[in-house]
Amino acid sequence: MKRRIVIKIGSNVLTRKDGKLDVTRMSALVDQVAWLRRQNIEVILVSSGAVACGRRELTVDHTLDSVEQRQLFSAVGQVKLVGLYYDLFREYGIHVGQVLTMKENFEPGEQYRNQQACMKVMLENGVLPIVNENDTVSVTELMFTDNDELSGLIAQMMKADTLILLSNIDGIFDRHPDDPSAQLIREVAPGRDLSEYIQPEKSAFGRGGMHSKYTTASKVSQAGIRVIIANGERENILIDLIEQPEATQHTEFTPCHQKSN
Repeated sequence: MKRRIVIKIGSNVLTRKDGKLDVTRMSALVDQVAWLRRQNIEVILVSSGAVACGRRELTVDHTLDSVEQRQLFSAVGQVKLVGLYYDLFREYGIHVGQVLTMKENFEPGEQYRNQQACMKVMLENGVLPIVNENDTVSVTELMFTDNDELSGLIAQMMKADTLILLSNIDGIFDRHPDDPSAQLIREVAPGRDLSEYIQPEKSAFGRGGMHSKYTTASKVSQAGIRVIIANGERENILIDLIEQPEATQHTEFTPCHQKSN
């Protein structure tokens, strides 16, 4: 039976310091996902970066409010983002499919079942789902907190074995990561409270931060799914997490019980 992994790639992983898309890193991550699939691992990608893509693609000479900016830049940027993924994965003969979703699609009912069935048939036919929030219409309080929350819901919906949250930091530390004496917390047992160690800062280009990753990881691990927080800027991070996890910097949340089939 194939293992199934949901990988969330944050905006800070996909963007350079100037806010532009880091195509080199994106290409390296695609190489690693292709490697995972050769190991008979099913992958679902939850990818940020659409708004950042659009912001760098389009110059606007008049003022837009925050909702207009998000709608405009995500609409333009999502095309560019998925187009890049399409070209990069095509080099490996991997077909990709876009899944744009909203929070209401995760309420019990027909929309939930349809979304689940869509991704199920994609995986059964070797298509790699690339998931993002539909920012062109999700502009109210019904939005996901961020793509950490979205990836957690996808992992549970699709009964994944593991959720990997890629950030620009190695994981959760026992004090501020900039402190030279900070120690990485390698394993989080079920029910362990780490809230005292979580910094409130949000990421530079995304909506989340370590707090949202911790919240998502706690919920998803309680559902019986292993969760890993790791640094997507590290070379070959996805391969190393599979091949040499003990030697690879990350924080792992141990599931509190076995995932039901």
